[in-house]
Amino acid sequence: MSLRHLALSAVAALALTATAHAETIKVGVTAGPHAQVMEAVKALAAKKGLDIQIVEFSDYVVPNAALEAGDLQANSFQHQPYLDNQIADRKYKIESVGTTVNFPMGIYSKKVKSWDEVKSGSTLAIPNDPTNGGRVLLLLRDKGVIKLKDGVGFKPTLLDITDNPKKLKVIEIDAAQTPRTLDDVEVAGVNTNYATQSGLDPVKDALLREDPKGPYANVIAVRSADKDKPWVKTLVESYQSPEIKEFIATKFKGAVLATW
Repeated sequence: MSLRHLALSAVAALALTATAHAETIKVGVTAGPHAQVMEAVKALAAKKGLDIQIVEFSDYVVPNAALEAGDLQANSFQHQPYLDNQIADRKYKIESVGTTVNFPMGIYSKKVKSWDEVKSGSTLAIPNDPTNGGRVLLLLRDKGVIKLKDGVGFKPTLLDITDNPKKLKVIEIDAAQTPRTLDDVEVAGVNTNYATQSGLDPVKDALLREDPKGPYANVIAVRSADKDKPWVKTLVESYQSPEIKEFIATKFKGAVLATW
């Protein structure tokens, strides 16, 4: 056998060994940008010996339950206030190990082109979970649309509204359904991942948009018992890499922002 053939055989053997020893994890994401970014992360992590199997979900509730139950090793779909609320309510033993992206919340409409056109008494749809519904209320407060009680934190409710000059009629529905309400209501607060899935452009179409420097950075979550395992470091480093930052900037053009 020639030296060239020996060298090629050695390379092939090393590749087979790396594949055989690759660690496999299941990572839960929501469909849309989270899934798209994780696909790019998967390719990068594979080069470091980590095989990521991506599991897509259509809502915000199941991925944490699946992680807690051991059906997933990690998930990447939620911001820190949402995770904190889930842990407080459900006593999950999971925690964040790194930030990922920020999806600035937006207020959208199919009936008007600017917030100034929103008429008194209009109906506003917001997510019905405490953190994302509260997030819309905080956005409206920060834009001077409503006033809230002092000290409401990250989870204000409709009962915390102290002034509503436009007399907006607020309805609460599942976050994933908010884009669909735009055919029926004047305005809706929509999470960016659901907005993009529905063909909305967060940069161009949002009547009002959240400050991207706010506290709603999304995170990678794992079970507390796993947080120090080597694959966690590989997953986070693969995500928080220059290659993924460039992918996010190119793919989403400002609709989704890297947080590292």
